[in-house]
Amino acid sequence: AKVAVFGSGSFGTAMATLVARNGHEVVILTRREEVAASINGAHRNPSHLSQHELLPNIRATTDPEACLRGARYIVHCVPLQASEAFLASVKAFIPEGCRFVSTSKGLHTETLEMMHQILPRVLGRGEDMPMAFFSGPTFAQELMADMPSGAVCAARDMAVARECAELFASPRMRVWPTDDIVGVEVGGALKNVIAIVAGILEGMGFGVNSVAMLVTRGCREMNKLAISMGAQEYTMTSLAGIGDLMLTCLGGLSRNKAVGLELGKGRKLEEVLEERTRTLQGVAEGVATTPAAVRLAEKHGVDAPILRGAGEVLAGRKSAQDALNELMTAPIREDAPISANLSKKYGQATW
Repeated sequence: AKVAVFGSGSFGTAMATLVARNGHEVVILTRREEVAASINGAHRNPSHLSQHELLPNIRATTDPEACLRGARYIVHCVPLQASEAFLASVKAFIPEGCRFVSTSKGLHTETLEMMHQILPRVLGRGEDMPMAFFSGPTFAQELMADMPSGAVCAARDMAVARECAELFASPRMRVWPTDDIVGVEVGGALKNVIAIVAGILEGMGFGVNSVAMLVTRGCREMNKLAISMGAQEYTMTSLAGIGDLMLTCLGGLSRNKAVGLELGKGRKLEEVLEERTRTLQGVAEGVATTPAAVRLAEKHGVDAPILRGAGEVLAGRKSAQDALNELMTAPIREDAPISANLSKKYGQATW
């Protein structure tokens, strides 16, 4: 089948490679002529993962109409904050019945929407359009190196989830289908926020005790919010929840953790982001997601002290040290099941 991949960054290149390994015809849609020329001529992406030679069944173009003509699947790898404008510019060329697989993680900074809410609105196809949401602990570099990896693929219709999962699956890549779109999307969005905090802790000189506590209690906080939005409790124990969280918080390659690391060393956020942009280090989605996540928790009446602390530090309203002290001296409640906790009214921090 023909597969259109939106975005020629590290993750778009890696996803194109997963699909191409299964024998599909892959066309990457990029904004940059020189990227298209290099992929088509030298079989290399000149900007990302350029040490890897790309398979001959991967091509690239800057022309959305040519990219989408006859496509059976779309794999969307454009950062969430840029997705609305990007999709509006290509929607006229999307064929009827085309399956749309989103890999973008985050929350829209203004509307607090996730991709499963943005897509029907921007594409105007209604919720009946076959859509799936791919998430899990998948660093692009390791996918390119064909290391054993796993992810989940969520769709409202389990048949669509299975079909889209098979697009990527191989003896080196296991993809589990699920119908819990909300759980998968919340996990993918919020783990980036927790990863920034993990980086801050490391930057402050703390070790794995601190990060392990953060990852575990952070996952619980993510789950409280996800359940309050209608997700299944088990999803946060899957690759889309704790799996992605462990990768992003403990792995050395995470963009979000890298930002946190610099903040933990005392650098200013503006300075860190400016340097990342200048050196093409990729978008750390968690920076935009954090204030949106705090607002989302408030909207759903969920007390989320870790998210709130991250928001205060990123906004410059609190030092990392003060935010940490506040969390570490908050009242401790019994470690009850989330469902029991959610039914109580929160009078104090419950992390």
